[in-house]
Amino acid sequence: MPMLDIHDIHTYYGNIHALKGVSLTVEEGEIVTLIGSNGAGKTTTLRSICGLQKPRRGSILLHGEDLVAYKPHQIVEKGVAMVPEGRGIFARLTVAENLDLGAYIRRDRRGIQEDLEHVYGIFPRLKERTRQVAGTLSGGEQQMLATGRALMAQPRLLLMDEPSMGLAPLLVDAIFDVIQTINRKGTTILLVEQNALMALSIAHRGYVIQTGEIVLKDTAANLKNNETVRKAYLGIE
Repeated sequence: MPMLDIHDIHTYYGNIHALKGVSLTVEEGEIVTLIGSNGAGKTTTLRSICGLQKPRRGSILLHGEDLVAYKPHQIVEKGVAMVPEGRGIFARLTVAENLDLGAYIRRDRRGIQEDLEHVYGIFPRLKERTRQVAGTLSGGEQQMLATGRALMAQPRLLLMDEPSMGLAPLLVDAIFDVIQTINRKGTTILLVEQNALMALSIAHRGYVIQTGEIVLKDTAANLKNNETVRKAYLGIE
């Protein structure tokens, strides 16, 4: 049984039919990437999984349990956390306060402290800036904070929406290294990323979405070599 099994979801914004029968799976321990152009439905897929945009039809199964009926905070309790597009940090709070909020559903103080040290181990720069107001961090540091905050919820499944957006190339490499580190430590990842080449370089499998529909799925290696993908998303003729 896949960790995540999305079947035939239809999600709307008012009368706009944003997702038109999207189906995909994520196996435990994988990095799966969802690529596509702007407006294709990538973010809506993640929002549907975490309960921010409820599908009108279809199922979203986490270890066989349908998440569609649950509220967002209940889905976090089930083991799903999201790093949103644009980071979504609490700009007026400190780094430490942002990380504390990531663990708001938890009551295991010892475990929270252990996970805080784990996050600081992945992101030493955050430990250096625990008392710094988050809005004064650089773009790369804010992305680290958004990721660390999500990890504080102890997710089994981490949803990441455009983690490289707005970052300098050197920082993009660093963020993708971190994604692989998080995955190696046991967290399953569903990655939405405009930088398709980087995403396919670290993912195990991938899906291509166009106008709310999955049009291709394959191993990441095969998608990197697919002529259509190379021309449309990788900029390679």
